Amino acid sequence: MSLIFSIVLLSAAIAPALALLSYFYLRNQMATEPRKTLLQAFVFGALMTFPIMFIQYVVKEEEAILDPFLSNVLFSSVLEEFFKWLIIFILIFRHVEFDDPYDGILYGASVSLGFATMENIFYLLSFGINTAFLRALLPVSSHALFGVVMGYYYGKSKFAKNDKQNEYLLLSLIAPLILHIIYNSILTFEGYWVYLIAPFMLFLWWLALKKVKLAHRHLVQHLFEQNKI
Repeated sequence: MSLIFSIVLLSAAIAPALALLSYFYLRNQMATEPRKTLLQAFVFGALMTFPIMFIQYVVKEEEAILDPFLSNVLFSSVLEEFFKWLIIFILIFRHVEFDDPYDGILYGASVSLGFATMENIFYLLSFGINTAFLRALLPVSSHALFGVVMGYYYGKSKFAKNDKQNEYLLLSLIAPLILHIIYNSILTFEGYWVYLIAPFMLFLWWLALKKVKLAHRHLVQHLFEQNKI
């Protein structure tokens, strides 16, 4: 593989994630999250690709799950979303720079896009750059949107002023997991998945942008209560 082709392939793999992360970053007009912390979240997401791939490889080689639906839909969805959720919970949730409700959106998207980018690099190396456009439209963007939903509920949990912190924390895992299971289920409909994935992706974008709008509203209220606006 030539150096130029390698650069092009890496650019094609990374560009969609950077574009999506920049979009959600720029949607926040009230406060600016440190880019270093966002980069760290992105790197954490990329690094978790390796244990996920190792577990998937072991399960496949040992034939621990024989049913294709359980393996390709349920197990894969649970594994990926749980690792993303765990990374945020352990390394980011109590971080001093997670200081407003909209930060959940940014950190959720960052971790998810870190994972999606590394996964995308491996996929393009295996199947070629001609799959880059479809990968950007579907897996990369869907992971970003799952991350937005996850991050929204993380933000709700951290800044809730009632007894719903644990409820929101549970939703930060369950909500993206359900969406991921639906997404993976659609891909199993050979010959029909194209007709199902388009409306689902439109719904996913609508849902994520709604959560972004709500998180921004919570941010304004949060800043107002702290007399920062």
